[in-house]
Amino acid sequence: MDNAKLKVHNHEKAHDHEGHEHDHSHGGKFTIIMFFIGIAAFITGFILEGSNELLANIAFVTSVVTAGYHIILEGIGDTFKNSIAEKKFQPNVHFLMALATAGAIAIGSFEEAAMLIVIFAGAHFLEEYVDGKSKREITNLLNLNPTEARILRSDGSTKVVSVDEVKIGDILQVLNGAQVPTDGVVLTGTTAIDEASINGESIPKEKSVGDEVYGSTINGAGTFTMEVTKDSSETVFSKILQMVNQSQKSLTKTATLIQRLEPKYVTIVLALFPLVLLAGPYIFGWSWAVSLYRSMVYLISVSPCALAASAVPTTLATISNLSKKGVLVKGGAFLSKLQDLKAISFDKTGTLTNGKPVVTDYSFEKGMDESEMIDLVVAMEKQSNHPLATAIINKFPERKSLELSVENEVGRGLSTQYKNSQYRIGKPSSFGNVSFVYSEKEKQLSSEGKTVVYVGKNEHVIGLFALMDVPNQYAKDAINYFKDAGLHTTMITGDAKLTGEAVGKQIGVDEVAANVMPEDKASIVQAQQRKYGSTGMLGDGINDAPALVTADVGIAMGDGTDVAMDVADLVLMKNDLSKLVYAHKLSKKMDKVTWQNILFSMFVVIFLVTLNFLGKMDITIGVIMHEGSTIVVILNALRMLRTPKKFL
Repeated sequence: MDNAKLKVHNHEKAHDHEGHEHDHSHGGKFTIIMFFIGIAAFITGFILEGSNELLANIAFVTSVVTAGYHIILEGIGDTFKNSIAEKKFQPNVHFLMALATAGAIAIGSFEEAAMLIVIFAGAHFLEEYVDGKSKREITNLLNLNPTEARILRSDGSTKVVSVDEVKIGDILQVLNGAQVPTDGVVLTGTTAIDEASINGESIPKEKSVGDEVYGSTINGAGTFTMEVTKDSSETVFSKILQMVNQSQKSLTKTATLIQRLEPKYVTIVLALFPLVLLAGPYIFGWSWAVSLYRSMVYLISVSPCALAASAVPTTLATISNLSKKGVLVKGGAFLSKLQDLKAISFDKTGTLTNGKPVVTDYSFEKGMDESEMIDLVVAMEKQSNHPLATAIINKFPERKSLELSVENEVGRGLSTQYKNSQYRIGKPSSFGNVSFVYSEKEKQLSSEGKTVVYVGKNEHVIGLFALMDVPNQYAKDAINYFKDAGLHTTMITGDAKLTGEAVGKQIGVDEVAANVMPEDKASIVQAQQRKYGSTGMLGDGINDAPALVTADVGIAMGDGTDVAMDVADLVLMKNDLSKLVYAHKLSKKMDKVTWQNILFSMFVVIFLVTLNFLGKMDITIGVIMHEGSTIVVILNALRMLRTPKKFL
């Protein structure tokens, strides 16, 4: 996806938001300049107030017009537009503030009117900063999106073209220090690439022939050629952009509810205004002038500014925090669901485990030259492309090189002639002559979920290797955290029951579902939902996609397949389960901060209204306390941008 497309997409999304979401950024620098002119006019009016009342009032009105013109225009314009669209009266907070300001001017309270607008505008610029923090993450990502590629022609020459012109199968040259244009595979050369834009990892990753490279990442000192494997709109980075873009639109249930209730709340406030005005003379015995003044204070006191700012800035700040940590969220709604989970299921391979077998045990008969036998086994395995062969070679990286003729027999494994003897490496069932010692060792290792291969000399077993896809370094701690948080944990695997239960025991999950076919994973998630309630699913493969869609929250590993990333609600850009733990903790903190803001803002409204009817409140104090509460709420939301020390 190119920059132009993304910018259009982002622009469309901005206009697709609820009508009562305000965007002060539309005026850019002009709005900010006018705001500061308004502050200067307010200060001028304050200085002149004692000496020249007329000039002071002109300065205050100037302050209202300059600092608050955008608030007045949005209040009237958005209310009109939304009312037409909804075919019913849909006022917003800005409309309420515009009325309160007009009322204050009408009764001669010019200073209070100016103060109301200046503080209200200042508070909303602060809210704009918090809301824009997450959106700026998108802008930063857009700036990283590659625009050019260097195509290598058949005659050896190169041509710089737009990334949009690059097709799958093209050969590209990437110079040192240049940006990798799109996803592909290294054909020639070695280098180290900074992949921070993809996985947040600060240490460059070594790349050589056959390794995957990703668009938007930064090449190091080496120059290499690569074959394009994906269209520019389908790269990992492009999918990240789409997800971060999507996260702006989907808010938490609480934030969405507050947005829906805002016009209803303001409508009720305006409907009660005549009753408040009439209550002054007829119930409280106030004069009409005092009653009108108290009615203006009432409008300011009950304005839901702080309430409106309770959830959205908190949600966007949380999304911004997580995106910097390598956790992409498709929307705040999924953060609400994440902290509400009662159970969570994990795919085993590549999620709880590293996805690659490693050698865990090996032994040879007494009297055998172990070093020589390892040299022989490694030399044989180097002529095989089986994953178990790779594990053995990786276990013993620097061994003596032997010239061997190796035969790969189906069902029997690898065999060769060495020093006038035949040696064979194969599965236990392919050997008939097995001593009691090795038979018992094989049973013990198999019961631990390990795969065993025998080494035979002239068909007599002389040694064995045990291999296993071991749990990754974050798995056990993550499982312990979720169990302590009260979630039921399940590991889903297609492995045999013995292997699955062995891994499950190591990690500490509550339940192991083994021998599971890919199509059955979604059914297991549904069963968990019926038994425990809201259920999450973590996976990385195409076969996990149905379960990810079925789950209340689908979580994909960033090193997994594109399909898993497409259907998931959250993506961990590194195969690091500690990031999921962090996301769960932060989602709970987000909910806590949101409710702190809601309760505080409602308390302030009730407190101000009570003082107003007791005659202990004026416009100045009302404005300061009301807009002050909005600033407190926004500053509280800002805390979600920081990483809490106790989460580290």
